[in-house]
Amino acid sequence: MRAWPTGGLWRHADFLRLWGAQTISQFGSQISFVAIPLVAIVTLEASPFEVAALGAVEMLPFLLIALPAGVWVDRLPRKPILVLGDLGRALALSTIPLAYALDVLTIWQLYVAGFIVGIFTVFFDVAYQSYLPSLVTREQLVEGNSKLEISRSGAQLAGPGVGGLLVSAIGAPYAVLVDAVSFAWSGGIVARIRRAEQFEPAVEERNMRRELVEGLRYLLGDARWRALSLYIATVNFFSSVAFSIFLVYAVRVLDWSPALIGVVFALGNVGWLIGAALASRVSARLGIGRTLVFGGVLSGGAFLLIPLAPADDAVPIVLTAMTLISFGVVLFNVTGLSLFQALTPQRILGRMNASRRWLVWGTIPLGNLVGGVLAATIGLRPTITVGAVGASLCCGFLLARPVRTIRRLPEPAEPTLLEELVELPLETQSAET
Repeated sequence: MRAWPTGGLWRHADFLRLWGAQTISQFGSQISFVAIPLVAIVTLEASPFEVAALGAVEMLPFLLIALPAGVWVDRLPRKPILVLGDLGRALALSTIPLAYALDVLTIWQLYVAGFIVGIFTVFFDVAYQSYLPSLVTREQLVEGNSKLEISRSGAQLAGPGVGGLLVSAIGAPYAVLVDAVSFAWSGGIVARIRRAEQFEPAVEERNMRRELVEGLRYLLGDARWRALSLYIATVNFFSSVAFSIFLVYAVRVLDWSPALIGVVFALGNVGWLIGAALASRVSARLGIGRTLVFGGVLSGGAFLLIPLAPADDAVPIVLTAMTLISFGVVLFNVTGLSLFQALTPQRILGRMNASRRWLVWGTIPLGNLVGGVLAATIGLRPTITVGAVGASLCCGFLLARPVRTIRRLPEPAEPTLLEELVELPLETQSAET
């Protein structure tokens, strides 16, 4: 009897290192997902707007620097960027428990630490999604992304529960230290990846503006990428409107303890694990386009259950909603990311990922701020309702013909098509590919 699987990427040592590193850091990040807002809500007694602003500050670097980050990721080897990204986030997060121990922790300290973590996350995220295709073959991308999503799913399943228990046991500021350690550990593992990256520095004269425009035109010049990006951007905006103040709602309206919050998030994330395990089979059965549509419709519709849950018995309904949301989101993520990675030429992959991140994650801080303003104006539950209704309507972008009719991974575009997209003005590019 074999103790270790032998098929697929199970014997790919460098992928296993990347996978292991991400599993560790994802676990720590899920602890911080609960702990950092609770530092603001419980320890610092921040207002709903201040809590929403904290989420906005953490995501603001995606709006400010994602595009130039993509240019640098295409110019430089990606593994060192991943290592520095992990170590930088570890150092920034460690300042939170240190400031608390010295009795100097303020909401502004959280803002600064969150912004610095966001900067390193921008570079890490763009480099990470551009690095995987150089580590595995094109045929292994769906398997690789599925395994990475299983890591995220497992972390989301266990991390919030552990985070809630840690907050209850040692306090929210010290629970953040676990995330800092996880990033440092992850960076050390990524540094041990041995496979030489296929990286060829450009020999032509570099022009930041031209390279930024090239990445944007490639993204917006393809009807598939355009429809997918518009869907993700709008659903992220409305989801952020609701979730920016959800923990405040859970603590102050539903009267949930940190431990209960962790348990609810952990059990609700079972959908991530199921979705990651089934993503390859679902996309093979339904086709890529229908899987994307199914994931979007399911997650958007389930969102409506959250504001409908009665305050005195919200746990089972919120749990059901979060399970369905996470299942739908992971089906969409695995399938959509594999499509992006398989069809985008390597030389522009960093800029395409950065352009996509700028567009789809740049809406998150805007949604957080809108959520904070609405919460202060109309209240917590109505704000969550606005976000849920908006998120449920965004799936209309996925009904565009270039998306819903994709059956399987098409062949990569010819280089000449890329050059045409780069040279043509945006307004003259065809909506069909």
